[in-house]
Amino acid sequence: MLREVAATRYVTPLREGGSLPGIVEGDDLGTYVMKFTGAGQGRKTLVAEVVCGRLAQRLGLRVPELVRMQLDPVIGLAEPDEEVQQLLKASGGLNLGMDFLPGSLGFDPLAYQVAAAEAGRVVWFDALVGNVDRSWRNPNLLVWHGDLWLIDHGATMIWHHNWPAAAQAAEKPYDASDHVLAPFAPDLAAAASDLAPLVTADLVAACAADVPDEWLADEPGFASPDEVRAVYVEVLTARARTVGSRITVGAPSSDGPSRAPGWLTGLKGPRR
Repeated sequence: MLREVAATRYVTPLREGGSLPGIVEGDDLGTYVMKFTGAGQGRKTLVAEVVCGRLAQRLGLRVPELVRMQLDPVIGLAEPDEEVQQLLKASGGLNLGMDFLPGSLGFDPLAYQVAAAEAGRVVWFDALVGNVDRSWRNPNLLVWHGDLWLIDHGATMIWHHNWPAAAQAAEKPYDASDHVLAPFAPDLAAAASDLAPLVTADLVAACAADVPDEWLADEPGFASPDEVRAVYVEVLTARARTVGSRITVGAPSSDGPSRAPGWLTGLKGPRR
């Protein structure tokens, strides 16, 4: 189970995110990026963050620590921004926190080299969870102490917004042509060989178990949160078996970034 932290101070909003996450301080003296149940995307965004974030961690990918964060709406009383104040008032109770990585930089494919093996593992994982938000337009990757870290998995598993179509998701192809790591010749065969056997029912069930019951309650067609969790297990384990053969990497969109040196081959490290 994710450990629980209470938010003690709201520091500032992160307006780059569509759901208006914010930086907060916790009662453990840590600093977190907090994502709110009262945001427009709703609680399923937080469910996706937990299931996919925990699954990535179990597969050996770097994701900042996730925590359950309790929010007292009184924190918002002194907030001058009315939009933020309303968001905090609407999000009292349990929310999601992600460890803030101080000094991290947004990933730039022109400035950092990514090995084919690591690129393959990230692309394979994104194909598994159907991540539509790791393109060159919005990489959702950070570089911290020279390592690549994955963030923001709210736009994954879009099938959980339409449960009747969930079973079909297991065989859906994944177009990685615009994936931010596509230029680094991702070794997808090695990634599938290494990672697919790890995605067992027990592993996915353990990740889904970290989702709080209250974020899964009252789903139409389900009698309990555990019934909802069972669908995540079924779809992700079935998809893991064959998704490696359903990934395509073609030419990026015509509105893609400049193919300056580094776009196709990368550089040997950070620019000096």
